[in-house]
Amino acid sequence: MANLINDPNASRLIYGLRDTGYNVKTAAADIIDNSIAAGANSVNIQIDLMHDGRKLVYFGDDGCGMDEEEVHKAMRYGADRRPDAKSLGKFGLGLKTASSSVCKRYSVISRKASDQPLAKLTWDLEHVELRNAWEMLADPVTVDQQELFEELCGETGTLVIWENCDRLLSKEYTPGAKEQAAVKRLADALAKHVSLVFHRFLDIEDERERDVAILINGMPVEPWNPFYPQKSDQVLAPNKQKLEVEMFDGSVETAYMKAWILPHRSDMEKDEEAKFARISNKAQGFYVYREGRLIQDGGWMDVFGANEPHTSLLRIEFDFGFELDEAFRIDVKKSRILFHPDLEEGLRKILQPIYREADARYRRINRNKANSSNTVDHGSSNKNIAGTANTAKPQVAAANAATQTAEINNNRGQRIKIKAPVQNNVSPETIHVEAVTTITNGHLWEPAYRSPGTEDYVPGVLLNKHHDFYQKIYQRAAANGFAVEGMDLLLYAFAMAEQNNTDPELEPVFEDIREEISSNLRKLLRNVPDVEASDLIDGDDD
Repeated sequence: MANLINDPNASRLIYGLRDTGYNVKTAAADIIDNSIAAGANSVNIQIDLMHDGRKLVYFGDDGCGMDEEEVHKAMRYGADRRPDAKSLGKFGLGLKTASSSVCKRYSVISRKASDQPLAKLTWDLEHVELRNAWEMLADPVTVDQQELFEELCGETGTLVIWENCDRLLSKEYTPGAKEQAAVKRLADALAKHVSLVFHRFLDIEDERERDVAILINGMPVEPWNPFYPQKSDQVLAPNKQKLEVEMFDGSVETAYMKAWILPHRSDMEKDEEAKFARISNKAQGFYVYREGRLIQDGGWMDVFGANEPHTSLLRIEFDFGFELDEAFRIDVKKSRILFHPDLEEGLRKILQPIYREADARYRRINRNKANSSNTVDHGSSNKNIAGTANTAKPQVAAANAATQTAEINNNRGQRIKIKAPVQNNVSPETIHVEAVTTITNGHLWEPAYRSPGTEDYVPGVLLNKHHDFYQKIYQRAAANGFAVEGMDLLLYAFAMAEQNNTDPELEPVFEDIREEISSNLRKLLRNVPDVEASDLIDGDDD
């Protein structure tokens, strides 16, 4: 075969490249990348909905601009490498594939100096399909486009125009209020995305990147730092924040990492959480930055397993430069990277203690919140016990709160002296069964001798709010009064049987039994998730 040149079918390929995984937000971010690479200080995005239903999007920047030859090169699929390797552009495809993922016609208008004419070229996918050739259009700059360039760019810069936007909205609308509302929602969603992806450029107090202003429909985009450093704890030791990565050619490049544990929702006002923290299960994990631009937000990237609610406060800030592009296999959209298995293992080893701490901190806060909310009502149990006079239980001959000892009459004899919690001035409503946070030996329950004053003690049972059984079973059963009462009566019966058959010799045996039961319950409940706020349902809501 003499001719080995095998050009692709223009019509099929240009349409095929529309489906490279972009959405409107990631496509817009790719256009902004080009503006930042061109040295722009401001980027203006304008979304116009015309009266006849046509939708147009304009991206104007005040960067260095391009002359006619440079516009031609920039519009080539697979454009030449940029002279600056640190540029946010990488493959020479972003402008084209990002634009065509949203629209069927897009233009670039640019100039490098105010005394130069505007250079313009257009890709029209329907024209390429008709001609089946990689042929652009060189339409003249219209008066409207000239005015928009001056408004959105200034004297120099670049204006990108999306027309025939068949994929801008997720569905078709009849022109009118609903379509206008959909465009407004799109603009809001785009602003939220841009505020995260480019937050280091938008934040004038962040000195890691130069300042760039981005406006959408005239409204400045405010930066959103996903680590909320004003309130979060950076918990990775300084000597572990620098990662040396060996490249394929044997050279070594450096990436940087920090680990942030955000405050729990209960430690923030609702508005504060929504504005600064945005805690959610999907928001945990790695936030990966290439040259200061976020390319991946959230997810554990096989370093740990699937996102799990108890680690939702942990976010990892991971930074690398262009030198590590090949090592991390960055994709065309610059929306994700892949870690080598060896690096995964290294990161897992470094971050495992922090992952555990974030899990433990979330559980502690959740438990304290559940405990303080006092969602479990033991009132029915206390009334039942008070009204049942014939249960077998010890009789209290004397009790001393100062020495925490009691003398009881039980099946083992008269005036048997034992060590046990002795409590005065207890509410009559909780005198028989009460959940407390003062049990520190890990037992689920312990017997106690309690008085509404300083005399007339009765035997009762204290429940440990910190035990897994109380946290995971009692709390979930809070809305079911019969379930709570049934568990209360069972533990009360255990405590009464113990106290009605104990003496100084058997006391440590019964304590060992409580220890073994409590320990086994913790093991058996290890894989049962902690109660969430959604599980704390008031029984009166039905």
